[in-house]
Amino acid sequence: MLETLNYGIIGCGMMGQEHLRNLALVNGAEVTAIFEPDAGMRARAAALVPKAQMVGSVAELLAHPNLDALLVASPNDLHVRQIREIAATRPLPLLVEKPVFTDPSDWDTLDALQYAAPLWVAMEYRYMPPVAALLDQAQSVTGGIKMLTIREHRFPFLEKVGDWNRFNARTGGTLVEKCCHFFDLMRLILQDNPVRVMASGGQDVNHVNERYDGSAPDIWDNAYVIVDFAGGARAMLELCMFAEGARYQEEITAVGPDARIECLVPGPGRFWPDHLGAPPVPQLIVSLRDPKGPKQIEVPVDPALLQAGDHNGSTFYQHDRFAKVVRGHGKVEVSLSDGVWAVQMGLAAQRAAQTGRAVALDAQGRMSVHD
Repeated sequence: MLETLNYGIIGCGMMGQEHLRNLALVNGAEVTAIFEPDAGMRARAAALVPKAQMVGSVAELLAHPNLDALLVASPNDLHVRQIREIAATRPLPLLVEKPVFTDPSDWDTLDALQYAAPLWVAMEYRYMPPVAALLDQAQSVTGGIKMLTIREHRFPFLEKVGDWNRFNARTGGTLVEKCCHFFDLMRLILQDNPVRVMASGGQDVNHVNERYDGSAPDIWDNAYVIVDFAGGARAMLELCMFAEGARYQEEITAVGPDARIECLVPGPGRFWPDHLGAPPVPQLIVSLRDPKGPKQIEVPVDPALLQAGDHNGSTFYQHDRFAKVVRGHGKVEVSLSDGVWAVQMGLAAQRAAQTGRAVALDAQGRMSVHD
């Protein structure tokens, strides 16, 4: 068994640096080499892991002799190209940030990919402690979920290097970039695949007066999405990215014939206003039909994990599990197929909103528009 795990990191912007802070908490993990083309982000990454070697390309990173695992946290539109280069050159165990792809034309590329090592798609939201608690109980408590609702009321997209997250062409669009997390959770919670997607969304408030090299951002800031699943359950997503005043950022509710279960997840503590005191604690609430009434349980997160990132400790828990895979005694929990499905659902939702029509998904996740 590997005592020390040596990581190579591709991309150390905002999310990449969160990965660095969390890897520092994983037993035996060391960051050995980093490829980050932006000078400012490279300097910040070097301050976090001063022993890591900074390299000038993906190829140079892959040539580093002392690597056990790789992490891709580059801008969305680079993921497929970089995965293909890694697969062809040195397929080490790989954790790749979501979304795993952005362009519908890349679906076939990934479908045909033969990656010769474990590949894990970084769907951190699965590992938020309150979400994990809901996942553990939802089906049994409810008596079988019939309705699932996910609401995210949050802050606008943050500033990133080169403003890449302001444009659909680089992100895949908001319902891919941001909401692939929630489509992944829908499939995971319901243990089923979608068959039809309906949606309405747009850009109404955020970034409307911004210009980058003369181009106006086209990234959406709000949407409703309804998803029908093969087994008959229904799911809905409500997204608003101009609602940072909300007490909780994510609210997930599952309802079945026996009960309703919900979890409430606060946003990043660094954004919580000081004048309101301590940030809210995540909650799990179970509301039985008989006997009636809710039971509320606090699901606190380790303060050290909250300090390490913006995702309620989930980045650490994900890395801890991935490290077990690299050491050979764990299994991949978020497969390439899971990552592809989450993107396909997001692309279908955007297409549905743009066309005003329902979009059908076949058993492989391929789309067709229906009246």
